[in-house]
Amino acid sequence: MSKPAKSHGRKSISASLKPRDLTEENRLARAWTAQVITLFPQAFPGVLGESLTGRALKDGIWQLEAVDLRPFGVGKHHNVDDTPAGGGAGMVLRADVLGNAIEHTRSLSHNPLPLFYLSPRGRRFDQAVARQLAQGPGVTFLCGRFEGVDQRVLDHYQIMELSLGDFVLTGGEIAAQAMLDATVRLLPGVLGNETSLEEESFSNGLLEHPQYTRPAEWKGHTIPDVLLSGNHAEIEKWRRAQAEALTRARRPDLWQARMARKSDMSE
Repeated sequence: MSKPAKSHGRKSISASLKPRDLTEENRLARAWTAQVITLFPQAFPGVLGESLTGRALKDGIWQLEAVDLRPFGVGKHHNVDDTPAGGGAGMVLRADVLGNAIEHTRSLSHNPLPLFYLSPRGRRFDQAVARQLAQGPGVTFLCGRFEGVDQRVLDHYQIMELSLGDFVLTGGEIAAQAMLDATVRLLPGVLGNETSLEEESFSNGLLEHPQYTRPAEWKGHTIPDVLLSGNHAEIEKWRRAQAEALTRARRPDLWQARMARKSDMSE
C-alpha cells in the first residue's frame, strides 16, 4: 500500500489534514518540484500558498509534495523515533523509518531530486544556493525533529546538510518554507518584473539600496532629490553608492568577499 503524500500544484493549493495519494495525473511533468518529508504535512504549503509563490503554484510553475513521515513509523503507534544510542536527552528519528520515507519519496519522481537535511550543522543557505536550486529540476527537503536524525541515513544517502542560520529551531519545516520561498521566486515567470531580481539584496554581492515612493514628503521626511530628477545615470550612481555604503557598514563580511573577488579578477 502506497504511503500518503500531499500534492500541491495546478490542481489545488489548499491544505488538508488528511494527506491524499499522489498520482501521475496530478503531478506536473516539467514543473520545478519541491518534496518535503515532514511529520507535519498540514503545515504546507502554508505561506507558500500565498502571494507570488501561491500564484505560481496554482499556475503550475512549481509543485509541492508534502510526504507525511508518520505512516512510515513502526508498531501500533507508528513510532518514528527512539532514544539516542549511548544515552542522552531527547529522541532521534529512526534510520529504518527515514529510509522507507526517502525511498517512497524518491519513487514519486522519474529521477531522484537533490536531497537535503535541514540542520544547523550544514552549509549556510544564501542567495547563491537559492539560485543553484532554482536552476535544477527541484529539491527534496528532510525536516528533522527532536534531537535530529540517525547519522547512518545521512551517510547512506549522502544527504547534504543546509542551515538557515546560526540558531536552533524545533524542526525543519520553517526553514524549508523559507528556503523554498527564496528559491521559487527565482523561477522564470514567478516575478512580474524580472529586472527586480537584478537590483535586490545579494544579487551582486551588495545589500539593496534604500527604496522610496509616494508621498514625496512624509512627517517632515522627503525623498532624495536625485530620485526625482529623472536623470537615470545619476539615479543609478546614487543607488550603487548607497548599496556599497550599507554593505560596508552592516555586512563587512559581504564587502570583504566582494573586494576579494574583484582582486582575484584583476590579477
